[in-house]
Amino acid sequence: MISLIHNPRCSKSRQALEMLTQYADQHDSAIEIIDYQKQPLDVAALTKLQRVLGLPVMEMLRSNESLLKEQNINLAALNDNELLALLAEHPVLLQRPIVIQGDRAIIARPPEVLHGWLI
Repeated sequence: MISLIHNPRCSKSRQALEMLTQYADQHDSAIEIIDYQKQPLDVAALTKLQRVLGLPVMEMLRSNESLLKEQNINLAALNDNELLALLAEHPVLLQRPIVIQGDRAIIARPPEVLHGWLI
């Protein structure tokens, strides 16, 4: 099973879905699509995702989102727990697309990184 944390309005996310669909067809695999805007991840799920990604929480954030400026949020002033809570409260801040396969995950930006990552 391959899971895709997906935003259907994002071109990179749609490209990743297309690549995953081709891969799944060739490998008789299933894809779980998680529209994180409609099904926001809670802090526990984000914490688990961060561990599987093996990245600092800060790298899971879209630091150029207008929401940060509008609400005057200083990411550098927040600790990991606060950043995870922020992501749970504002899913738009989560990097996308994210692909999870087994016990590993990758932020597929650009989607071409999936070519060498999928097994």
